[in-house]
Amino acid sequence: MYDLTLASAELAPLLVGALVGDGGVTVQLTEVEAYAGADDPAAHAYPGPRPRTRDLFGPPGTLYCYLSHGLHICGNVVCGTEGEGSAVLLRAGRVVEGLELARARRPGVADVALARGPGNLGRALGWTLDDSGRRFGTGGLDLRPGPPPGTVVSGPRVGVSVAHGRPWRYWALGDPTVSAYRRSPRIVPGRHDW
Repeated sequence: MYDLTLASAELAPLLVGALVGDGGVTVQLTEVEAYAGADDPAAHAYPGPRPRTRDLFGPPGTLYCYLSHGLHICGNVVCGTEGEGSAVLLRAGRVVEGLELARARRPGVADVALARGPGNLGRALGWTLDDSGRRFGTGGLDLRPGPPPGTVVSGPRVGVSVAHGRPWRYWALGDPTVSAYRRSPRIVPGRHDW
C-alpha cells in the first residue's frame, strides 16, 4: 500500500505504475498530476472548501471526483493532511483487467486509448460524481502497487494557466497510453508563474 499522507508532489511519482480497480475494471496508471491544495493556485482547493469540493478536503485515501468541461468525470486520490485539499489527479493508464467492460463503456475506442486522459480513465472505471467521497481500500475501490513502470519523468501540468511551470505531471516515458501534453491557451507569459 502507499503512504497517502505524503505531500502530493512526493506521492505522485510513486503512483505511476499503481493499479486502480473498481467495478470490474483495473487500470495500471501511466500518468498522474500533483495538486498541492491551498498552496497551489491551479488546484481546486485553492479558493478553500466549497460544497462541490468537500471530498477533496477529506482524509487521505478519499476519492475526489469532479466534472470536467461538463462531460468527463475525473478522479483524484486525496493525500497529505485532512483539510488541506491536496490530491493526485489520475490522468491516464492501461486497462489490465475488465477489458471487455471498459470497451463497452467506451465503444469503438482502441484499447490503448481506453483510459488515456483523465476523463477517459474515469469512464473506463465507470465513475460518476456519486463516487466522490468513497475510500480506497473499501467497497471494491482498490489502489495497490503494480509492476514497475520503467522510467518515470516529469514536466508541466496539462491545461493549467497558473502555476503552469511546476513540473508536477509524472508519466511512464514512452508509454503509448500517456495523454498528449497541451499547454493552456490562457497562459500569459510572465504572469501567474508561481
